[in-house]
Amino acid sequence: MMDCKKALTEADGDMEKAIEILRTRGIAKAQDRAGRAAKEGVIEAYIHAGAKLGVLLEVNSETDFVARTDEFTGFVKDVAMHIAASAPIVVSREDLDAGLVEKEKAIYREQALQEGKPEQVVDKIVDGRVDKYYQEVCLLEQIFVKDSDKTVQDLLTELIAKCGENVTIRRFERFVLGDES
Repeated sequence: MMDCKKALTEADGDMEKAIEILRTRGIAKAQDRAGRAAKEGVIEAYIHAGAKLGVLLEVNSETDFVARTDEFTGFVKDVAMHIAASAPIVVSREDLDAGLVEKEKAIYREQALQEGKPEQVVDKIVDGRVDKYYQEVCLLEQIFVKDSDKTVQDLLTELIAKCGENVTIRRFERFVLGDES
């Protein structure tokens, strides 16, 4: 409550500016906590209606106390449902195989050249398409299915700010009945 009052004072009574100040402080706190070890947490199992699609998700926190909070468990359930709906491949871009990324870049470069794009802009086009690829396959970069104004990373950062300790999405597996991959 005091943080809200301080932010409102700092923003000279401007509610929108105060909200932005509070969000910025929350992000800064989350970045400070990012280096701390998260060894507690939960494994969430989500089975979609019809039992033809399922997700196992591991999310870690620093303490079991945080892992039992409503905010944490709600976040984990929402992310598991998001994975079921959006089918990401990896948690973050660092988890992608470098060879796969290079193969995608080569495909995008060839497409841009076939479209007749000038050589000097091809690299920018390739970079833009690779960023879009990351948004499609990397969980943390995907637009959250329940709130199109936020990414999964935004939700994670907000959770870290709320609970006061580091939280990480460690891994997930998405299962589709009959899928051979």
